[in-house]
Amino acid sequence: MSEGQAVAGPDGALRCPWALSTPDYVTYHDEEWGRPVHGDDALFERLSLEAFQSGLSWITILRRRPGFRSAFAGFEIAKVATFTDTDRDRLLADPGIIRNRAKIDATLSNARVLSDWPPGDLDTLIWSHAPDPTTRPVPKSLADVPAVTPESTALSKSLKKRGLRFVGPTTAYALMQACGLVDDHLESCVARIAPSGARGTARPAPTDPHT
Repeated sequence: MSEGQAVAGPDGALRCPWALSTPDYVTYHDEEWGRPVHGDDALFERLSLEAFQSGLSWITILRRRPGFRSAFAGFEIAKVATFTDTDRDRLLADPGIIRNRAKIDATLSNARVLSDWPPGDLDTLIWSHAPDPTTRPVPKSLADVPAVTPESTALSKSLKKRGLRFVGPTTAYALMQACGLVDDHLESCVARIAPSGARGTARPAPTDPHT
């Protein structure tokens, strides 16, 4: 097996190599990553967490996700949009999240912007940038998985144009991968070849969140 191809896990099933670097990743890989996520609040959560991940490993964010959800009111846009300077100070002192001032400020700013959008608008905008799956070759190894695509660049521009922050093309593509706009599971990965129901379900939005 060449470097970067699917690797057999403890159960013998082939998975994307990154999924086996830590047990926490296995469940996330099998049940969440690449599965469609819909709902404004659920997508706001994902967009926010991907922004917090910038410059860090995703496992750092994944292990703190319960803390993030508690700190940010379940990522309900309407609630986060009402956060005050007192809430900001609380977030900056919260060891359960990543205490990055710029990322916290961007999350609060994004919630305020999104609170003025019509319901479903964020979902529609993000999913309008999903590429036609029939035009994308199935990746055989990690070398075939891009970090940025024309679609993620366009999504980033669309989000920025409407006032959102910390949504660069790389962050946008990570969002697209995580939320099922693209399927970057490797060709022989069990999460790709298993029946759709075998990979669990994306968590609904906090009024409905993603897990």
